[in-house]
Amino acid sequence: MSRVAKKPIQLAKGVELLRDGSSLTIKGPKGSLSTAAPAGVSVAAENGVIAISADSSDRIAMAGTLRALLANMVQGVSEGYARKLELVGVGYRASVAGRDLNLSLGFSHPVVFNAPDGITLETPSQTEILVKGSDKQMVGQVAAKIRAFRPPEPYKGKGVRYAGEKIIMKEAKKA
Repeated sequence: MSRVAKKPIQLAKGVELLRDGSSLTIKGPKGSLSTAAPAGVSVAAENGVIAISADSSDRIAMAGTLRALLANMVQGVSEGYARKLELVGVGYRASVAGRDLNLSLGFSHPVVFNAPDGITLETPSQTEILVKGSDKQMVGQVAAKIRAFRPPEPYKGKGVRYAGEKIIMKEAKKA
């Protein structure tokens, strides 16, 4: 059995696992998330602990994958996930109006991004964006979409970047 799948998942307070056929749903204070259980992998929940095991040797990798997905879902519905983005550049600004994120990124027009369901966008300052939600994959995907509007360029470093991201700068062409 894989090392990942052997480790049990502790359910946080107020979090529960519901099974409906091959569907697994985790419910908690920040919402509910569900995934399909692959064939050949069994899930057992007792006393606030989820244990995962593979029924055959060819399903060991799926057991580890399912364990990682369920652990991310438990953390998401109990604590949530957040990604922080920074805008670097003269005149680059962000503001939130309802569910829309308005970005001024040096184009001739403002860029408007509508947040999908389950995602909240915040702007603590004009040059910072916080993407929050309970689904880890969705938070990362939304942050990547916002970054893709103006990725950091390698000469001056201007653009939208993740907080703490290191940009490898190139030397300008010499005459």
